[in-house]
Amino acid sequence: MKTNPFFLAFIVSLGGFLFGFDAGIISGVMTYAGPQFGLDDQQLGWVVSSPSFAAMFAMLLAGRVSDLVGRKPILLIIAFFYAVSAILSAYASSYEMLYLARMLGGLAFGAALIIAPTYISEISTAERRGKLVSIQQLNIVLGFFAAFLCNDTLNRIYTAGDSFLTEETIWRWMLGVEALPAVFYLLFLFFVPKSPRWLFSKSRVEEGQEVLQQLHGHEIAQAESAAIQESIEAEIEREKGAISELFSPALRFIMLIGLLIGILQQSTGINAIYFYATGIFEQTGIGTNAAFTSGVLLSFTTVVFTIVAMFLIDKVGRRPLMLVGVGGIAVSLLMCAYGFNQATYQLTAEDIAALEGVDTSTLDGVAGVVFESDVAFKSKMKELLGDQIYAKNEGSILENAIEMNASLVLAGILGFIACFAFSLGPVMWVMLSELYPNRIRGLAIGTVGFVNSLTSFCVQFAFPWELSNLGNAMSFFIFGLIAVVGFFLLIRFLPETKGKTLEELESELVRH
Repeated sequence: MKTNPFFLAFIVSLGGFLFGFDAGIISGVMTYAGPQFGLDDQQLGWVVSSPSFAAMFAMLLAGRVSDLVGRKPILLIIAFFYAVSAILSAYASSYEMLYLARMLGGLAFGAALIIAPTYISEISTAERRGKLVSIQQLNIVLGFFAAFLCNDTLNRIYTAGDSFLTEETIWRWMLGVEALPAVFYLLFLFFVPKSPRWLFSKSRVEEGQEVLQQLHGHEIAQAESAAIQESIEAEIEREKGAISELFSPALRFIMLIGLLIGILQQSTGINAIYFYATGIFEQTGIGTNAAFTSGVLLSFTTVVFTIVAMFLIDKVGRRPLMLVGVGGIAVSLLMCAYGFNQATYQLTAEDIAALEGVDTSTLDGVAGVVFESDVAFKSKMKELLGDQIYAKNEGSILENAIEMNASLVLAGILGFIACFAFSLGPVMWVMLSELYPNRIRGLAIGTVGFVNSLTSFCVQFAFPWELSNLGNAMSFFIFGLIAVVGFFLLIRFLPETKGKTLEELESELVRH
């Protein structure tokens, strides 16, 4: 019975969907869990960023372990870890239990980002490989969309009153929902065959040929079988690349290009926006409910422009998409910085009286006082109310106090997301797969992936501290400045890889 490779690619890349879901859901979770556990900026940053920290090491080890035991067993472990992580996170009784449970999920998505594309490429023919592998990126952004939609729905049920949700349980439901797709992922993986290329590499030729026939039919299976065996024989004859070789004179240029785009992708703040989206929207004063709804719009924008990138990347080219996208990212982030910089903060006596859940008498001394800086305003509020009370009521306090052009900031954030979704998001991984010679490709991509995850971890961990100590305007200005510098570096150094064979690129880019 023939199995559709598109179906298998979709099932395997559900690990990407779960990664996107986990990354998106946490922005709503921390709106409620942060105040409940009384987390400071450092603890908040660690809960959010701890999965990325764990993912770094999973990315380094997953490929090598899967070479030994196979892709399918690692995928099953990934799905199991996702499910257990979701359940333990939902039942977390302490800050420590919460971040440890999330680190287990981080191990899962770090491995998934490496193993799923590897498996998909190994079941694909050359003609279909690009489309099939791109399903992984699409699943990631669909996971983001599902998470923000789930957050918004649960928040609406909670705020409507008379429901099973309370302030203490709403964030647990947000985290626990992830267990459902994780369990489905685990069950569907039992129907996924082993990688034919891995079977050939272990001299299990008959099993590998049987899987190829199941996927492609007899005629194509014979051709693929011959090509795989020829490739494996060639790899045996070639010496494997060592990590010291990555920065040899011959490879130095393309390694620096890879590291440039790997660092730039995360240092412009994409995961700060995603992981703290609800909190960022609250900073504009639109209120908690509108902040959750804006997250849905943000994730929908990501889906739309990721699909745009899938259609344009082979027509327009990698370099134009990257330059236009990074230029747009810089403009969008600086627009956000300008919008926040123009904000002022003032609580009138009427505003203070309208606040619920706080001792309004403690705020009488600041009635009518105008604050030009969000840092000064929030510091004063924490001084008067206490950190935990302020964190719990930040959305309503800012909604009453702030005077700014919230639409300008929203447009800037959506512009950033759109530009990222058709440039740095998908194009980086495509270019990494094309820049490096076959002998060194896996090692090079793993190294860049590790640096990319390390950068992501640092950005996520530091962002709450930045908002509290540098303010909204300066935080976005820093991200925008990084994008400006990156734009000019890409103009100077980024090559075009569209329409060239891997052999042509190796001849052009690898310095002999």
